[in-house]
Amino acid sequence: MSGTPDLGPPPRRVSVDTDQVRRLVGDQFPRWAGLPVRPVSASGWDNCTFHLGDGMVARLPSAAEYALAVEKEQRWLPALAPRLPLPVPVPLAQGRPGAGYPFPWSVYAWLDGSPARADRIAEPVRFARDLAGFLAALRSIDPAGGPRPGKHNWFRGATLRTYDGQARRALTALDGTLDTDLAREIWETSLNASWDGVDVWFHGDIAPGNLLLDDGELAAVIDFGTCGVGDPSCDLAIAWTLLTAEGRQAFRERLSVDEASWVRGRGWALWKTLVTCARADEEASAARRVLDGIFAEYLSGE
Repeated sequence: MSGTPDLGPPPRRVSVDTDQVRRLVGDQFPRWAGLPVRPVSASGWDNCTFHLGDGMVARLPSAAEYALAVEKEQRWLPALAPRLPLPVPVPLAQGRPGAGYPFPWSVYAWLDGSPARADRIAEPVRFARDLAGFLAALRSIDPAGGPRPGKHNWFRGATLRTYDGQARRALTALDGTLDTDLAREIWETSLNASWDGVDVWFHGDIAPGNLLLDDGELAAVIDFGTCGVGDPSCDLAIAWTLLTAEGRQAFRERLSVDEASWVRGRGWALWKTLVTCARADEEASAARRVLDGIFAEYLSGE
C-alpha cells in the first residue's frame, strides 16, 4: 500500500433499538421470531449487540464504515475458527437492511465469558502465554486471499504512519501535562521500525473487551471486525495496555517477536494511549498509568 491512507471524518453512528431488532429477526429469520431480544450490556462502539434467546446474539454495525466488516467476517471466521485454539465468533446467519436499519448485520452463537481486566486474570503469566499462543496460531494460517488493510478495518495491518496525525495532535494537546519529548521520541522510533513485508493474519483489536475470561483464564477471543492480513504488530499493543511486566516478557518470548516488530507494537500502544489521554474522559486516568508503563519499559531497554 503506497502513501498514507486517509482515515476520513469520524463515522456517523446510527441508533438501534430492541423493537427494530425484533422486527428484523421476525421478517428475515422467522424460525427465530419468537425468541426474546434484549440488549447486551457494554455491547461496544462499533456494533449494537443484542441477545437473541439464550444462545445467540444479533450484531448490528453502528455506522457504514463498521458495516464493511460484515461480509469479511461472514467469509473468513468459519475458515479461521477450526484452526484456532480458543473459541471465536462464528456467524450463523447474515441479515440485510430493513425495519429502518440501513446496513447488513449478523447473527452469531453467544460466547460466555467476562471481559478481561487485570484484577480478574488469575495467573498473569499464563494468561500472557495463552494469548500469545492464540496469536501464533492465527499468524500460522495461510494468508492467501485474506483481506488487506483498508477502510474495512481502519487500516490495521498497514503502516503506523496512518495514525501519525492523530498521535501528534494528541501530543500537542497533552504538552505540559506529561513528558511529550519522550513520547515523541518513542513514537518516531516506532515509525522508523521496518517491517519485512510478509503478510500474516492479525486480529487488529486485541483489547481487554475482546478477550473473554472464564474463572480468570482466557476462554475466547471476539470481535474480528478489524482482522486482516498484513503487518501483525498492531496485535502487540496489548503487551503494554493489559499485561504485567512479567507477562509482557512471557508474551514476547512465546510469540518470538523480533526487535523491530516489538518497537512497532509499542508504537500502536502509544498511539492508542495518547489519544485516550487527550480525551480527558473517564478512561484517561487509566491510560496515564499505561503511558507510565510504556515510558518505563522503553527507558529500561527491555
